[in-house]
Amino acid sequence: MTQGRTLVLSVDRDDDIGWKAKIESPAVGREACLKAANTLALVDPEDSDVNAIFSAVKIFDELSAKGEDTVIAVVAGNHLHMIDGDRRIARSLEQVISETRATNCILVTDGAEDEYVIPIIQSFIPVSSIRRVIVNQMPNLEGTYYILKKLLDDPKISRMIFIPLGLAMLLYAIAYLLNFPGIATFIVIGVIGFYMLYKGFGLDEITHGIIDALRLSLQRGRFSFVTYTITILLVLMGIVNGFITMLQYYSTDFGVLHFVMLFIYGAIEWMIAGGLVLSVGIIIDVYSNEREGLGKVIVFPFFITAIGLILYCASLFLLPVKEMSHFPLTPEAAASQIVYFAIAGIISAVSGVIAQFFINRRLAALRNQEIIETI
Repeated sequence: MTQGRTLVLSVDRDDDIGWKAKIESPAVGREACLKAANTLALVDPEDSDVNAIFSAVKIFDELSAKGEDTVIAVVAGNHLHMIDGDRRIARSLEQVISETRATNCILVTDGAEDEYVIPIIQSFIPVSSIRRVIVNQMPNLEGTYYILKKLLDDPKISRMIFIPLGLAMLLYAIAYLLNFPGIATFIVIGVIGFYMLYKGFGLDEITHGIIDALRLSLQRGRFSFVTYTITILLVLMGIVNGFITMLQYYSTDFGVLHFVMLFIYGAIEWMIAGGLVLSVGIIIDVYSNEREGLGKVIVFPFFITAIGLILYCASLFLLPVKEMSHFPLTPEAAASQIVYFAIAGIISAVSGVIAQFFINRRLAALRNQEIIETI
């Protein structure tokens, strides 16, 4: 017999019980879990989480019939944002363990996606067994079509497929309307490639974090809400200016690297301005509310300036200025700017480090003074 109290845990990582059935998680206890399964089954009888929850109830009943001390719960994540969902699962599991005082866990999932949370669960409670519930289905052509249709109806999946394809097609059409057919294919491949890198590097979660920070700063009345808004507008203007610069100096003799450098050359000034505005807002908020963290953020404007200037120098260095007609800089002027701006970037970075050093020393002195006054 298993020692201690066993938690039979069903994990719904994409929060179908909340998204579809409007059931708040965690659901603790046999009746609450059955209610969640029944409600979800009535809303979407084909959802695999229904089978997983019923399987968890079955395991709970079998262990209870053997006389084991057993409890059951269902925890859910987030339907659209996996990082927020995993954090929610961690908080819910901590709450469940605190309420039930379980000492080990039997995990019940409906697929490999839910099993990504196993390390999170193991950080709170030992997992003694894992049960993966697979629904038997007839693998015919009609079933495959229906599964694909259901996947595309899911907002989480449809956003990943339709948005990049739709944007690429729209830009392709715009390029043709502007009489740039040669660059249309490049734009389509670039958009799809950018989106793949965007998803691959997890930049979508970073974007979601920025949106959350924007909403939080608005709710708390922070000054950074204004700078966040200005930064978004400046970045958008930079992107537009970068594309305009690409079209302005477009040539069939250029490769992909040159197009990227043209984009950076046209957009970098706006990007630097946006970064500086954002960093100033963050510094003001930290100084007003969390002054002890000022040393960590004081370097932001210096480093943003340094990175921007170095990228500008790289774009000028890699562009064939001699071969570009009507380019605003001569080769000699471009070479001079590369030297001057590179030096300015290094000076900016060093200045940021020096400013951080003095700010941290000043904050340490203030903390020591407060300690002495308290004593």
